[in-house]
Amino acid sequence: MEASAGLVAGSHNRNELVVIRREGEAAGRKPLENLSGQTCQICGDDVGLTAEGELFVACNECAFPICRTCYEYERSEGNQVCPQCKTRFKRLKGCARVEGDEEEDGVDDLENEFNFVGRRRDTQDMQYIAEGMLQGHMTYGRAGDADMLPQVVNTMPTVPLLTNGQMVDDIPPEHHALVPSFLGGGGKRIHPLPFSDPALPVQPRSMDPSKDLAAYGYGSVAWKERMENWKQKQEKLQVMNENGGKDWDNDGDGPDLPLMDEARQPLSRKLPVPSSQINPYRMIIIIRLVVLGFFFHYRVMHPVNDAYALWLVSVICEIWFAISWILDQFPKWLPVDRETYLDRLSLRYDKEGQPSQLSSVDIFVSTVDPLKEPPLVTANTVLSILAVDYPVDKVSCYVSDDGAAMLTFEALSETSEFARKWVPFCKKFNIEPRAPEFYFAQKIDYLQDKVLTSFIKERRAMKREYEEFKVRINALVAKAQKVPEEGWTMQDGTPWPGNNVRDHPGMIQVFLGQSGGHDTEGNELPRLVYASREKRPGFNHHKKAGAMNALVRVSAVLTNAPYLLNLDCDHYFNNSKALKEAMCFMMDPLLGKKVCYVQFPQRFDGIDRHDRYANRNIVFFDINMKGLDGIQGPIYVGTGCVFRRQAFYGNDAPKTKKPPTRTCNCWPNWCCCGCCFSGRKKKKTTKSKSEKKQKFRRLDSGAPVFALEGIEEGIEGIESEKSTMLSEKKLEKKFGQSPVFVASTLLEDGGTLKIASPASLLKEAIHVISCGYEDKTDWGKEVGWIYGSVTEDILTGFKMHCHGWRSIYCIPDRPAFKGSAPINLSDRLHQVLRWALGSVEIFLSRHCPLWYGYGGGLKWLERLSYINATVYPWTSIPLVAYCTLPAVCLLTGKFITPEVWESRQLIFFRMPP
Repeated sequence: MEASAGLVAGSHNRNELVVIRREGEAAGRKPLENLSGQTCQICGDDVGLTAEGELFVACNECAFPICRTCYEYERSEGNQVCPQCKTRFKRLKGCARVEGDEEEDGVDDLENEFNFVGRRRDTQDMQYIAEGMLQGHMTYGRAGDADMLPQVVNTMPTVPLLTNGQMVDDIPPEHHALVPSFLGGGGKRIHPLPFSDPALPVQPRSMDPSKDLAAYGYGSVAWKERMENWKQKQEKLQVMNENGGKDWDNDGDGPDLPLMDEARQPLSRKLPVPSSQINPYRMIIIIRLVVLGFFFHYRVMHPVNDAYALWLVSVICEIWFAISWILDQFPKWLPVDRETYLDRLSLRYDKEGQPSQLSSVDIFVSTVDPLKEPPLVTANTVLSILAVDYPVDKVSCYVSDDGAAMLTFEALSETSEFARKWVPFCKKFNIEPRAPEFYFAQKIDYLQDKVLTSFIKERRAMKREYEEFKVRINALVAKAQKVPEEGWTMQDGTPWPGNNVRDHPGMIQVFLGQSGGHDTEGNELPRLVYASREKRPGFNHHKKAGAMNALVRVSAVLTNAPYLLNLDCDHYFNNSKALKEAMCFMMDPLLGKKVCYVQFPQRFDGIDRHDRYANRNIVFFDINMKGLDGIQGPIYVGTGCVFRRQAFYGNDAPKTKKPPTRTCNCWPNWCCCGCCFSGRKKKKTTKSKSEKKQKFRRLDSGAPVFALEGIEEGIEGIESEKSTMLSEKKLEKKFGQSPVFVASTLLEDGGTLKIASPASLLKEAIHVISCGYEDKTDWGKEVGWIYGSVTEDILTGFKMHCHGWRSIYCIPDRPAFKGSAPINLSDRLHQVLRWALGSVEIFLSRHCPLWYGYGGGLKWLERLSYINATVYPWTSIPLVAYCTLPAVCLLTGKFITPEVWESRQLIFFRMPP
């Protein structure tokens, strides 16, 4: 993904693709195709050089320029002839042999002589399954797609030195135990080991020293040394514990042992609320329930015949209030707090001096109208993202401009330039927060605690740089107030593709990428991508939910990080370690596999001391959400949430394996009790029947056993091919017609496909943001953000919980994110009205929690919380009616309560409301 590619705009439906470069790019940077002198005529990439440093020549007859990857693909999957002279390609040195190759005397390549392509595919590796699935779908009727054809990759090294998926550093390659495998080159074994075919090549594989040697039948040369080292460390650890943790031989190895044990501990911990605090609250709820029961018993059993209609309305309203109270109270029954351990996360996944093993994160920022959402606010959010305390190669920021405004594009371009100075300043002095507007607005004495003079000088210089940056952004805003009649034009005179907001192509610009994304000190910066999806008249674009789904597809094509974080354009990183806080839950080996998202509370700046508009929502964020975290997790509130990408694809949560059923111990072993004997007997008889059937089949046949197995596996192979074709069609129907995106959905741990060039990925990214891509797919129904409500956040989280996922509520000591709250009553009322309208839409849809999701993984207390979130707007109707009843009673002279004629009835009138 090249940062110098320029603005890529196009439409898949109209077969248009335009690259608009910024001024000075063509002259300032040398094009890639001029590095070696020739460009591949198939994919457009550099032809490349051979191992000897000479120009790669595929065809010796006409020297038609073809790169090595296209050459290997044509030999393995194509027609094996040169596109120009139609001469059959000969095998070159270092290339695998394919069927039809004749003996060449001039090629001395014994290493790859018998390395057939068909034997190299590992069917158990999802990376290569995805690439193989992508192979047959890259040409789907579009012109110019030849540059996106995948190439066959050698997936099996000659001598693999990987042990259990990780490189063993302390065992040299010559000490690896090589165990012969008679399974062939990736195919299935159709006969037992005693009948091995000597014609099959023997493929060595490395032995895992942590496993039992009997599983291999061979011993490792380094196994004895590893065992001796392990025993010495254990003895040393025992001596350290006896000496109070001191290093007894002063060799410097002492601190490593406790760190090793620390890295194995959980990354987070659940802290239940103390019983002294929660039990009184539970007792009050129970007492109120009992009193409520007596109250309704009296109200129902003593109707008012003189004003029966008024009495009936009052009872209905009171019942509704009681149900609303119950729905609000019971989800708070099990509140919990959580604590994270960032030091353990670093010890396990981010050790100093070693490549970071933290998972990649794609961060989404959505904006629509730059006049209502100031570009300076969006720029501060982006700057805080680029300066986050996380490995730079693991962070990618995607900005969705759903208004296709040139003002947003130009402001983001200025932001990317200022980030080259701001990011190294933040990381050098470890400042908080890392949004410059809010950092420089802090009223803190920077001269206390003996601050270095270099920091004071650099801070003053950086503040001047930021003031100049603000002047440039404000100048762009002032210029955008008056739109020219002919529309906006770019620096090179090209008309801005988004001049018509409702009719424009999709646009993608990589501002900071793998090349060109470096700060002033030469360090790499995180990726920054601008994206604006295609819009055409007659299509339903689904507002914010549709824009977020477009970002899901774009990010999957370009970076495909396993985790996503979505932020509103006015929410910035107040805590630079927020991503690591979320990874303590997501990457936890025990808890993380079933977590679909980690929700952070919303905190706001600019709220007055009395909070007159209740923007803090203390009851919701500090009480209700903690209660939900003790059940199945908090609801999704629209921003400040880290997601697992696979949860967006409509997948069910991994189910926990149930322990084996235990027989009851209520009777002695010699007693045949019905509760345990019947099931055991049935299982035994079933097993004996299957054994007899299998034995009869073997005895009845005269052919060897492995021949039957081979026939069966041949049939299974045909059936597997048919099932694979059906599964591919189902995936295309579910995710759309992009083979790159469909293949990326199979990679649970993320990562991009290695077979596509950056240019082809950008072209495919334009395809997935086209306006008609989601037609006749599951997008918005089962995949991605769910459509059907303006509060798509609640609906999306509800669908994930119905699939069995759980969520986590994380409240770090320093607030993770901060945003801007409504500053006047009209904005606040508009916000509350939008929330209420979205809840009503969910209540009237098929996704209503009252009748949707039964039989899935949604817990009943969690369902009550979602019911409360969708029915609360309807409370306004009984509330207005109940408040009107006193006035109606005074006007009509009829009252909703019976006359007091017994002393015991006075109790209900003395009860507090």
